[in-house]
Amino acid sequence: MGQPTKPLTNSPPVTKSMFQHVKIEHLVAGFSGGVASTLILHPLDLLKIRFAVNDGRNAIPSYAGLGNAVTTIFRQEGIKGLYKGVTPNVWGSGSAWGFYFLFYNSIKAWIQGDNTKKPLGPALHMTAAAEAGILTLMITNPVWVVKTRLCLQFDKPIDPSKSYSGMWDAFRKIYGAEGVRGLYKGFVPGMFGVSHGALQFMTYEEMKTFYNEYRRLPIDAKLETSEYIVFAAFSKLIAAGLTYPYQVIRARLQDQHREYRGTWHCITQTWRYERTRGFYKGIGPNLLRVVPATIITFLVYENLSSYLIKLNTIP
Repeated sequence: MGQPTKPLTNSPPVTKSMFQHVKIEHLVAGFSGGVASTLILHPLDLLKIRFAVNDGRNAIPSYAGLGNAVTTIFRQEGIKGLYKGVTPNVWGSGSAWGFYFLFYNSIKAWIQGDNTKKPLGPALHMTAAAEAGILTLMITNPVWVVKTRLCLQFDKPIDPSKSYSGMWDAFRKIYGAEGVRGLYKGFVPGMFGVSHGALQFMTYEEMKTFYNEYRRLPIDAKLETSEYIVFAAFSKLIAAGLTYPYQVIRARLQDQHREYRGTWHCITQTWRYERTRGFYKGIGPNLLRVVPATIITFLVYENLSSYLIKLNTIP
């Protein structure tokens, strides 16, 4: 009789690649949250863009305030005017949130080694969120250019290549007239905007971790709806307040009514003519939109992703 074979106890642990941590449930839940918030709050996004690009030196309509902007747009452009750019915004927001949650959770699970109860800390949360933001921006930047152009289409431009009948017409004409470079206008300030998502997700995750540790529960324990609302709103306010200027610069670079030589030229021109106030134009309608939008997105995401993952694990 031969000796029994000893089990290999010193074999190295199998390390999964990041791609093996991908869960499509995060993409579906994030996309659903982004679409829901966009459909409800698009008019405020349109107002933010029109306020942001108005530097007092171009043909952008000037409004006395939020109320005046709504009534003026409704009177001159009808109800459709408040929903200009909604199609690319739905696609952009849905895909951006979907890919962001997909990439973020995949990177996070890879760092944790599939141990969802392992805390990452602020630095690793920010790293995962920043990497997810860069990957997402590379995919979605062309959609944001199209959305901005459609939101700023309030007249009939002399150049027919800058008159768009819809989302796909805008894609075709921007690519035809300006090439790939035109579809990636605003990409550089968009890269700075990655810090926005990184700050938001770091704050959101750290608040959830701290709260669950305070309750002596696992850090991945599910929260109540009211708790998700508070954490989502607070994290968004912090991120939006600290990083808003990049959105103004990105919107101005993507505006078809003005030409800048690049990001730095846009920054210097804004500072020269408008000083600090210029970098915060449109922040009022932006906060009115992004805080409830974030609450809606995170509520839909947290509940739907939890449901889909649980559904997928049922034998």
